[in-house]
Amino acid sequence: MVGLKILNKRGWIKIVEAFIAVLLIAGVLLVVINKGYIGRTDISEQVYQTQLAVLREIELDSQLRTAVLAADFGENIPASVEERINKRMPDYLNCSAKICELDAVCSLGEYPFDKDVYAQPVAITAEGDNYDPRQLKLFCWTAA
Repeated sequence: MVGLKILNKRGWIKIVEAFIAVLLIAGVLLVVINKGYIGRTDISEQVYQTQLAVLREIELDSQLRTAVLAADFGENIPASVEERINKRMPDYLNCSAKICELDAVCSLGEYPFDKDVYAQPVAITAEGDNYDPRQLKLFCWTAA
């Protein structure tokens, strides 16, 4: 009788060990096959911070703000604004900007295929007596 109880306990211990082994293997597989995020870096926060810094510079610079307010909707971005954007954005990003009405949906005409596009707007409302609110929206995606 004593021998039977010892064998019975060993059986339960082996079942628990097997269950824990299966759980460990499943956990490792889930981590490794987690939708390809292993080894991929997330640059979104860094891109958004850089975009906000550039847009804040444009928003606070009187000459750049005047250039944005003087531009027509849908036309090319003023050269001084485009120069500031290109100067401040890192080399690994391609960026494009667009000036739209403040209450309109502002979208990039043609989005790059198979790229993550990061967009950030800023409202440019007035410069001196000129009150003609617009939004300047900056679109960026990775160059590679």
